[in-house]
Amino acid sequence: MPIPDKVAAANKINDLLRGVVTHGGLRLKYRITVDPPLPEERDWERPEILVELSGPDSTLLLERGGELLRAIELLAIEMLRLPGNEHEKICFDCMNQRALRLQELQMAAGVAAERVRKTGMPYEFAPMSSRERRMVHLALRDHADLHTESQGEGPRRCLVVYPKNYKPAAKPVRKTIP
Repeated sequence: MPIPDKVAAANKINDLLRGVVTHGGLRLKYRITVDPPLPEERDWERPEILVELSGPDSTLLLERGGELLRAIELLAIEMLRLPGNEHEKICFDCMNQRALRLQELQMAAGVAAERVRKTGMPYEFAPMSSRERRMVHLALRDHADLHTESQGEGPRRCLVVYPKNYKPAAKPVRKTIP
């Protein structure tokens, strides 16, 4: 379901960013685009609103894997009251970090795929956001000999790559004597 009033949503994001930049003393500029055109290699992401940030303090947004950038994006998503399955409708980027991260995840997916093929054992990625898990799922979607699955809860949720017909070894049943 699309955002009902994208222009009003973009204006709310503008107000939020103006406050964050001004009161945070950040040297940043930003551009908000409604229905942005995106390159074909980003077919996994079709945001309705794209926010691109740049400036001398860009590095602050990208430290710790883009933690501050993701936090500001999450504030915007919460402010607009988008349900969890619609978070991808808003996209914040800084210095093309999203495209670089996509390349990194695609390379990691390729390495994991080769490891699973070679060993016949599942490969578990470190915990990552739902968007990043989705990128890995999509990177491996055309590998007919593999199967991907998200496991875990909350911030510990991760993605596991399995051989297509993988059957885990049966765990011994532990019986307690009454």
